[in-house]
Amino acid sequence: MKAAQIMSFGTPDVLRVTETETPSPGAGEVLVAVDASSVNGHDTIVRTGKVKMVSGRRFPIGAGLDFAGVVVTIGAGVEGYRAGDRVWGMVHPRQRHTTAAAAEYVVVTADRIGLAPAGVSAIEAASLVVTGSTALIALRDSVGLGDGQRVLVRGAAGGVGTAAVQLAHAMGGHVTALARDRHATALRDLGADEVLDYGATTSDEIGPFDVILDTVGSELNCYRSRLSKGGRMVTVGLSAPALAAIAASTIHGARRIRTFSANPDSAVLDDLAGHVTSGALRPTVHSVYPLTDIAVAHQAFEHGGVMGKHVLAISH
Repeated sequence: MKAAQIMSFGTPDVLRVTETETPSPGAGEVLVAVDASSVNGHDTIVRTGKVKMVSGRRFPIGAGLDFAGVVVTIGAGVEGYRAGDRVWGMVHPRQRHTTAAAAEYVVVTADRIGLAPAGVSAIEAASLVVTGSTALIALRDSVGLGDGQRVLVRGAAGGVGTAAVQLAHAMGGHVTALARDRHATALRDLGADEVLDYGATTSDEIGPFDVILDTVGSELNCYRSRLSKGGRMVTVGLSAPALAAIAASTIHGARRIRTFSANPDSAVLDDLAGHVTSGALRPTVHSVYPLTDIAVAHQAFEHGGVMGKHVLAISH
């Protein structure tokens, strides 16, 4: 099969699409023919070598975290799936993979997939796996967004941001989106009650908010100060300064800065599919690339400034 692999740590140029053996599922595993995979921040972090403790230093390392495709075969003991099922899912982000989701085929344990939502293409489904599950876990589980609460989504035009705006709206929140001004109309269409231009708005000019979901990872203490009494803040934009701010914020009790590692299981994926099926969550795809252009897709992701996801279309 064809698979995208990281041949050394560095810029997108270290990515190669190679021919390698198609994996076979073991007990409790499923082989999926991948139709689409997206580019996520985790992919670039692995590629640049910032998580060597997880990825290891032996090459090649598989590229790609999420996928949408069709079940080919199932291993012993797998129940609830059969060949031909349309599924979506994610490889385990804390395990080393010589091939991963950016490949023609992927093997994962059955608890890491769910039936893909009806009415969306594989490209659209792949754009929502990491972003949608991250936003759902952040808003529902990490900060417990309640009906009528004021929520700020910082970095609202990104993959997680666009999902968070929609899910926060569906949960009954009053949503303020902080993003580039050119994305204002589209963000309002996704459910934002108010859109602020991040280039012309400072943290001391806004708030207070009951909930802040940050996807940027900078100036966290400045934004934490905009929480109301009893407010909660969560960030998914991790960096060395962000980790320091998170650690220092523990003295603030309930108003500390929370974070987590999104690692959805089948139950989360099924909940997410329900939001898609109901129309509460729509995919936002910016660009689609063939697997052979994965390096170009990584470059576009790192350049930023766009609304929605970069997705890889994988043909067989």
